Amino acid sequence: MYYVYVLQSLKDQRTYVGSTDNTDNFERRLKEHNAGRSKATKHRRPLKILFTEEFETHIEASRREKWWKSSSGRRKLKEYFAHNKTMQ
Repeated sequence: MYYVYVLQSLKDQRTYVGSTDNTDNFERRLKEHNAGRSKATKHRRPLKILFTEEFETHIEASRREKWWKSSSGRRKLKEYFAHNKTMQ
């Protein structure tokens, strides 16, 4: 199985989208992000998991990760935040 994950910085509320090939790697990757071992998120720690998605193939996961990073995906994340803000 392959996973796409969206993390949110508790420091600046920005998001990071990544992918990995199994749940063990996901847990390891989250620890690496929060330990500052990822250049992309080092300055935005701590991070929390917003959500994960599971896929059967690497191709599906790569396409979904790319979509989340596109303008359409980013727009969807903004909708997610707007909806959750009104729910609080």
